[in-house]
Amino acid sequence: MPDNVNRHAPAKTPKGRENQLISLAVDLAEKQLQEGTASSQVITHFLKLGTERERLEREKLEQENLLIREKVNAIRAAERVEELYANAIAAMKAYGGNE
Repeated sequence: MPDNVNRHAPAKTPKGRENQLISLAVDLAEKQLQEGTASSQVITHFLKLGTERERLEREKLEQENLLIREKVNAIRAAERVEELYANAIAAMKAYGGNE
């Protein structure tokens, strides 16, 4: 079967298109590795992906992303609390006749 028979239509979003291109590049690298025609850069890239250091760096990035998301959630929660306090104070003033 020719290589171009298995092609798909381009994705409709830039992110989808990027994912398609990444998939094609990985498929090509895999083919080159299997055939023994991969460049030293391709071989080195995939060797580095398998190292303990790379695994730890990915784990660190995941933890940093989680921490950032938690900080954003904490900021949003603090904003909601401030809004609730402001509404409660306004309601108490209105109730006490201090508008």
